[in-house]
Amino acid sequence: MIMSKQNMSLNAAEEPRVLCIIQDTTNSKTVNERVTLNLPASTPLKRLFEDVASKVGYVNGTFDLMWGNGDNVTDTTPIDQKSDKTILDAGFEPGKKNFLHLTDKDGEQPHIMPEESGTTDDSVQDRFIGPLPREGSVGCTNDYVSQSYSYSSVLSKSETGYVGLVNQAMTCYLNSLLQTLFMTPEFRNALYKWEFEESEEDPVTSIPYQLQRLFVLLQTSKKRAIETTDVTRSFGWDSSEAWQQHDVQELCRVMFDALEQKWKQTEQADLINQLYQGKLKDYVRCLECGYEGWRIDTYLDIPLVIRPYGSNQAFASVEEALHAFIQPEILDGPNQYFCERCKKKCDARKGLRFLHFPYLLTLQLKRFDFDYTTMHRIKLNDRMTFPEELDMSVFIDVEDEKSPQTESCTDSGAENEGSCHSDQMSNDFSNDDGVDEGICLESNSAAERISKAGSEKVFNFLHSSLSLLYELFSVMVHSGSAAGGHYYACIKSFSDDQWYSFNDQHVSKITQEDIKKTYGGSSGSRGYYSSAFARLVVLEYYFSFWWCFNFLEAHEYPEHIKQLVQKERELEEQEKRQREIERNTCKIKLFCMHPAKQVMMENKLEVHKDRTLKEAVEIAYKLMDLEEAVPLDCCRLVKYDEFHDYLERSYEGEEDTPMGLLLGGVKSTYMFDLLLETRRPDQIFQCYKPGEVMVKVHVVDLKTESVASPISVRAYLNQTVSEFKQLISKATHLPAETMRVVLERCYNDLRLLNVSSKTLKAEGFFRSNKVFIESSESLDHHVAYTDSHLWKLLDRHANTIRLYVSLPEQSPGSQFRRAVYLKSSGDSGNLDEACERVKGPVGNMKSVEAILEESTEKLKSLSLQQQQEGDNGDSSKSTEASDFENVESPLNEIDSSASAENRELENQIHISDPENLQSEERSDSDVNNDRSTSSVDSDILSSSHSSDTLCNVDNAPLPLANGLDSHSITSSRRSKANQGKKETWDTAEEDSGTDSEYDESGKSRGEAQYMYFKSEPYTSDEGSGEGQKWLMVHVDKRITLSAFKQHLEPFVGVPSSHFKVFRVYASNQEFESVRLNETLSSFSDDNKITIRLGRALKKGEYRVKVYQLLVNEPEPCKFLLDAVFAKGMTVRQSKEELLPQLREQCGLDLTIDRFRLRKKTWKNPGTVFLDYHIYEEDINISSNWEVFLEILEGVEKMKSMSQLAVLSRRWRPSEMKLDSFQEVVLESSSVEELKEKLSEISGIPLENIEFAKGRGTFPCDISILEIHQDLDWNPKVSTLNVWPLYICDDGAVIFYRDKTEELMELTDEQRNELMKKESSRLQKTGHRVTYSPRKEKALKIYLDGAPNKDLTQD
Repeated sequence: MIMSKQNMSLNAAEEPRVLCIIQDTTNSKTVNERVTLNLPASTPLKRLFEDVASKVGYVNGTFDLMWGNGDNVTDTTPIDQKSDKTILDAGFEPGKKNFLHLTDKDGEQPHIMPEESGTTDDSVQDRFIGPLPREGSVGCTNDYVSQSYSYSSVLSKSETGYVGLVNQAMTCYLNSLLQTLFMTPEFRNALYKWEFEESEEDPVTSIPYQLQRLFVLLQTSKKRAIETTDVTRSFGWDSSEAWQQHDVQELCRVMFDALEQKWKQTEQADLINQLYQGKLKDYVRCLECGYEGWRIDTYLDIPLVIRPYGSNQAFASVEEALHAFIQPEILDGPNQYFCERCKKKCDARKGLRFLHFPYLLTLQLKRFDFDYTTMHRIKLNDRMTFPEELDMSVFIDVEDEKSPQTESCTDSGAENEGSCHSDQMSNDFSNDDGVDEGICLESNSAAERISKAGSEKVFNFLHSSLSLLYELFSVMVHSGSAAGGHYYACIKSFSDDQWYSFNDQHVSKITQEDIKKTYGGSSGSRGYYSSAFARLVVLEYYFSFWWCFNFLEAHEYPEHIKQLVQKERELEEQEKRQREIERNTCKIKLFCMHPAKQVMMENKLEVHKDRTLKEAVEIAYKLMDLEEAVPLDCCRLVKYDEFHDYLERSYEGEEDTPMGLLLGGVKSTYMFDLLLETRRPDQIFQCYKPGEVMVKVHVVDLKTESVASPISVRAYLNQTVSEFKQLISKATHLPAETMRVVLERCYNDLRLLNVSSKTLKAEGFFRSNKVFIESSESLDHHVAYTDSHLWKLLDRHANTIRLYVSLPEQSPGSQFRRAVYLKSSGDSGNLDEACERVKGPVGNMKSVEAILEESTEKLKSLSLQQQQEGDNGDSSKSTEASDFENVESPLNEIDSSASAENRELENQIHISDPENLQSEERSDSDVNNDRSTSSVDSDILSSSHSSDTLCNVDNAPLPLANGLDSHSITSSRRSKANQGKKETWDTAEEDSGTDSEYDESGKSRGEAQYMYFKSEPYTSDEGSGEGQKWLMVHVDKRITLSAFKQHLEPFVGVPSSHFKVFRVYASNQEFESVRLNETLSSFSDDNKITIRLGRALKKGEYRVKVYQLLVNEPEPCKFLLDAVFAKGMTVRQSKEELLPQLREQCGLDLTIDRFRLRKKTWKNPGTVFLDYHIYEEDINISSNWEVFLEILEGVEKMKSMSQLAVLSRRWRPSEMKLDSFQEVVLESSSVEELKEKLSEISGIPLENIEFAKGRGTFPCDISILEIHQDLDWNPKVSTLNVWPLYICDDGAVIFYRDKTEELMELTDEQRNELMKKESSRLQKTGHRVTYSPRKEKALKIYLDGAPNKDLTQD
């Protein structure tokens, strides 16, 4: 069948396309990048590999492609590279995304394609400036869509041949200017001719030298982008400057000034002026006599306004703006000019006239302006066109104003605003200014760009044709708003007449259409945050006649530049080699259990993929610093899973195998770790085979109630329990027949393995496991497992945690003795006698260590007594308690007989009625109630101890709870606690956040099943204060807080109701634990607890912070004290309890009717609480509650909740001052009533009252310079509880004034002085008056490489 060419082309166009998305997984830097190819369905697989290799820069054949996360994810075999199949036949689907993974081939990383062509010599490469020549079309080059793929940024420069600049943070403005200067032949050539003298200056601080290095790198580097940090360091900038965005034109001027300073007394001293400086005449001409005064100004750029002042219409083009720039204005009326010749004020014409245009003409479009209405910077986004060729001859002589009366006048006005610099010229030059207009063509200009003969030719040509034609060369663009944005540059290359976009590290080709997009638009958009895609800021034009000048060729480089090029090449090659080493280095986590310290150490092992396993062991050996601990031949590396603490496999016989093969290649992350395993010289290493599971075996001794250190055993999942017991028997030398095996599957899940035929997999074994074994012949074997001694011992072991308890700095019992004395004796002078009645002389009070020793002796005698009574039992104990205590023989410390001392204490406590005792020490205001079981730092799901921490090195059995041979202390359980009448509030019916220490029957809540408590003195490393003691406590975390406190009583020296428990978090914040009936489950190992003296809260009680409200003080909120309020208590009752505390602690001698309590919301006063209000019924109360106490000047006016109390303050505009606050109590929310009350207290007629609601936090501070205009005066509402007032609660601030009172007129001096005072006052109170955008930092370049030390010189 023969088809016509037309049909063939039609079928080719209709051929389906296949979208391939390839992810490079061979390197951590590329794992998140993608390359996309859109290929015809008939493309062979060979061509696919070629296209991928070309795109990512790898040598074809050194990588594999595998299916990714698409439909073919199950297929893990590499795609056949040599197959002749088309991609359609290979399973690729047209119209869908086909995901592929680029992976290592045979464990070897892909080879990088050579970056330089073999046929291109160095001279050609040096000489080449423009884009690199593109290779022949490879594959479907035009179909690539790879904007998101940036791996090539690591390898080579972009396809354009130009190198980008890395944006440090916000240095895009710097990058745009540097690229423009680099692309300017005259500037680059002149910079290369300057030679750096290292003997005279530090290269780090030399700006020209660092620019030289940067330009050399931009010209010769093979990277895609290079850093600018060395340049900014030479500016004297630190890293913070990278986060400051500045105007590109501002940078240009500052940098040019710095270069001129550095280039003094050199050939380049006048370079900036030769290239960029022009001249203009600033003149004033009398319209009566024709006399003209003038002066010559120089400029480096021409600032062009976008909109004329006061106009909403922008100029349409650059040409219009230039005409407006030189358009003269008439000085008439009050602006008349005093004519020296006429000796009077006359009408005059004032304007600018261009005399000389520079070689490089720079136009600055002033898109950033200041809006005096909003007092903010704004950006003007109006459209303004600019030509590709600009003829400046029309602007150089607007009208012929040559006159014999023209004279020089050096004081004819200020310098032109913008970048024009005053430059007084000689009279000879000023007399010839009409003749010598145009481009200045002195023979020594522009670094001898042209010969003298050429100069004359050009001079004659210019004056014959007056053609000043400039061609567009560079466009610097800002996208964003006045608040911030992004700069980039569009620059025309001299080599190929092509436009390029230099956008930080990205360089790409653009077209004229892209340039036109920078014209701007949306003229209505203006404002601080108004933004646009791209808005032209700076234009740079070249004088067209000199476009024949090119950059220096490589053979023309000065010798010092050749040396610099060679030096930078060597540095880049060194970086490349280092990068190659990094790409071939395996980085993996390394662990090692130190053989002497028994501490698990962690580090990162970095080893080249070609290094052998033997060499890697040596590296790891030195890395872990084991030279003095164990010989090298006693170490080996094994595959390890740190998460499961599992040894996966060992590498026997593979000592000479490369690490790249053992680890599966160089990868960014590995799914496993390595363990440097050690052994004693008399031991041999165990072989770990893949598929085995690791079991840590702990031997339990029921007699000593100890758990031995673990023994590691390797087993298989298909082994039976019976076979597993035999395996353990060999390792532990215990009989398998009587062996009980308990598997800890997860936290507190202890499972007895009693089915011998079950496999380990069926029993729930995993990669790493922990089992407990017991092999005695005791009767405990015949007891049900959950009732057995073994289960209770393991259960207690799993729930024991270690806590560090900081005791009060006072000696134990001192606070208690004082409390007893205060209650039992009315005499304040005989403290020793009171203590004698309680516990003997003061000198007999015991320390923590003494209590421990004494309690130990009593426990021993108690233990002997219990053994003698043995079979008789104890009828006073419950069955449950007896069972538990029989198991925990060391813990049977129910000291009914041995705690006679405690009983005596208890009797005294009941007599002294401790509930009414006040704490000697007040809680910190920052310490809050943590509602007991905060989730912070809790670790409920993890085991309280890992087996390793419970064992020593020698595998000796250790006692429970870390094997501490300290003495177990358990305080006596109180059978009759608090026998005195317990004060409660009748209305308290439910728990509101705290719990009583005793239940309804009077029994201690400590009488629970979980009573394990072990303690010993501990020395803290935190430098505790003198007299402060620490305890290290091991306790069952299922114990209640109430029971825990009772255990601590002997060490604190006071009853548990007279001290508080504070939990210390990682940030050293302390929060009080108050829920006595909750357990310690939220605590975990090594948590810290602080004990503070003071009455603990009971059920229904809340700790409240009381602040004094001082409405007319600079700081209106003053902390007074901590108090305790209870649920069901009335406000009056709480006031009665506050009176003695206020007197003793704050020195406030008040009567109950002289103060009120009111709601506090941060610093804002709120609802006034009436005496009959009840907490929890009328007033919501909670932990960490705060309340205001306000002292009344007279009788309380608030009698009902229907009333409304507002705080009023009069504003006196004629005096520019505010009066003090006065409270106004309203019977309703009527605006009319408010005005009547304000009129009554101020004397202002009712019809003249104007009011406004205060803004912000009390006291609603506002500057007196702004209050008259800024507040919403006299809102049009009839009630206070509607918009915009919304005054529904007490405490609102109302400002009011007399509307007939005129505002004081201030002089500038008075206003400035008042502004300073107000700013100082408002800063002290922390109130912001008006919004202020981020303060801009002035752009400076420090010539000595560091900021000026003299801060006064700006």
